[in-house]
Amino acid sequence: MSMRIALVTGAARGMGRAIALRLAEDVSGVAIHYFSRRDEAQELAASIRDKGKLAAAFRADLTKKAQAAGLVKKVEERFARIDVLVNNVGPFLVKPWDQLEVADWERVLRGNLLAPYFCLKAALPGMRKRKWGRIVNIGYSRAEHLGAFPTIAPYAMAKTGLLTLTRTAAAAEVVNGITVNMVSPGLMRGGALPAAKNLSESQIGTFEDVAEAVAFCASDEAAAITGSNVIVSGTWKM
Repeated sequence: MSMRIALVTGAARGMGRAIALRLAEDVSGVAIHYFSRRDEAQELAASIRDKGKLAAAFRADLTKKAQAAGLVKKVEERFARIDVLVNNVGPFLVKPWDQLEVADWERVLRGNLLAPYFCLKAALPGMRKRKWGRIVNIGYSRAEHLGAFPTIAPYAMAKTGLLTLTRTAAAAEVVNGITVNMVSPGLMRGGALPAAKNLSESQIGTFEDVAEAVAFCASDEAAAITGSNVIVSGTWKM
């Protein structure tokens, strides 16, 4: 890539961190978003700078439209552009569906669906102006499975909604040289759900596996890939 800047939300640890580190190999700089893990975000930014790339950490509550827009504005003020946006933030909740409170629904739906929408909307004007952009939303490997999710209902619904948003934006922005894709992890080592002991290595993905898929979607080589849902889950729940 030429002079390009990536913004990765929820990048202080775990999957977001792996994605930021992988993208740092290809782009000129990475903006590290965090909400509460300031020290980890700053450590990651320093690590990327040590590799000779630009990096800085930015705090925002992305469930709030104004803060999401403010994050994009701060990154653009610091680096003059955002070429790659990775919407990685996505709170996960395991709770029986009939015990959910309104606050549970709001937290999960806002975090997994509205936050990516807010960031996407804020980043689009700059991408449209430059006639190039890559937006990658982090989904869920079963987002296209319209079945029962008794313990993760808000999360599953939000990720299915995110896929609809992904394809809607992809169809609209193709004329502007912007691709919008979703990379959907399944069961991950070190993820929110503990890996079942009887699953083989091929059935459990790693954060690095997801990061590689994101890096490809963010590349020039993926120019003809948009509106896609790239599932990274081995054979888990196939």
